[in-house]
Amino acid sequence: MQERNAAVSLDETPEVIDLRKNHDRLLVEINKVRRQRDSATHQIVQLESQNEKLEKALNVVDMVEGASIDPPVWLTKKSTAKNRATVVAILSDTHFDEVVLASEMDGINAYNRVIATQRLELWTQNVVHLTQNYLSGVTYDGMVLMLGGDIFSGDIHEELAETNEDSMLGSLLYWSEQIAASIEMFSKEFKKVHVISVPGNHGRMSRKPRMKLRAKTNFDWLLSKMVERHFSGHKNVTFNVPDSADCMVQIYGYNHLLTHGDQAKGGGGIGGIWPTVMRLRARKLQRYADTGTAFKTIWMGHWHQYISTPELVVNGSMKGYDEYAIMNSFQFQVPSQALAIVTPEHNITWQCPVFFTDKKKERW
Repeated sequence: MQERNAAVSLDETPEVIDLRKNHDRLLVEINKVRRQRDSATHQIVQLESQNEKLEKALNVVDMVEGASIDPPVWLTKKSTAKNRATVVAILSDTHFDEVVLASEMDGINAYNRVIATQRLELWTQNVVHLTQNYLSGVTYDGMVLMLGGDIFSGDIHEELAETNEDSMLGSLLYWSEQIAASIEMFSKEFKKVHVISVPGNHGRMSRKPRMKLRAKTNFDWLLSKMVERHFSGHKNVTFNVPDSADCMVQIYGYNHLLTHGDQAKGGGGIGGIWPTVMRLRARKLQRYADTGTAFKTIWMGHWHQYISTPELVVNGSMKGYDEYAIMNSFQFQVPSQALAIVTPEHNITWQCPVFFTDKKKERW
């Protein structure tokens, strides 16, 4: 009996009690470290998978970096035949894989990967429909497709990173295939397609906009290079994807300048974006004139508002009205993209927006 009481009293000594408490705390810490280890292992596996995809994408770029494609002759050659023209379409501000919920938009718009895929397909069909069926008696020498930036919304903002449909690498793989499909259709309809591309501000890899390596650190540039590689064996589909923020293309002797448009600031006054984009055009015109390459027409995106004149084309948005626009009470416009017909006699001769939303089909 005395030995049993001695054992009990020994178990309840302060030293033993402290040892038990320390033991319990160590078990908690060990379990915590194990959970952190398992989480880190899972993240490493995901990063390795993403890195493998990125390496494949970069390998694609390496394969086309050394190739140089001269401007197609058909673009610069003055046609002597009557009723000849070139189709010019701009695709920008698609903001692929961004999610816009109708419930947050008072029911006036919605957007996700499924909707964007439907809109891209309908846009492609309507470009063909408008040019082939609304204009009769015109023979097309080919098509110029301008990729004007902000193809992706990117993950530069926290809210976008939280709500986007996919990672940037996943978006690259999916949407390079979709855009390639559109170009395939255009090449069948117009025989010759020349694609030019500039980066937007959303697709950048850095938090802040950069001046150096602006194109090569942008997913818009990488997407264009991936699509270019897809068509490397097609002589009737050519590309110009420069490392600069602007791209010049000559059509029948008329120079057309493509830029994204984010270099212009302002646009919130009573005059809207007109003073802002006209200032940008004037500065660009002066700079290019000083270097001997003046242009006739400037094309840009960024502003999500369709404006079209023979000297200035501002593109709409495929995404359409979003939470940012509604919170700032910006002017409402339905999703659209700019389209023009260029003739040897008069440069831009016919212009219109291309519409592609089908609320019933998109189910919002």
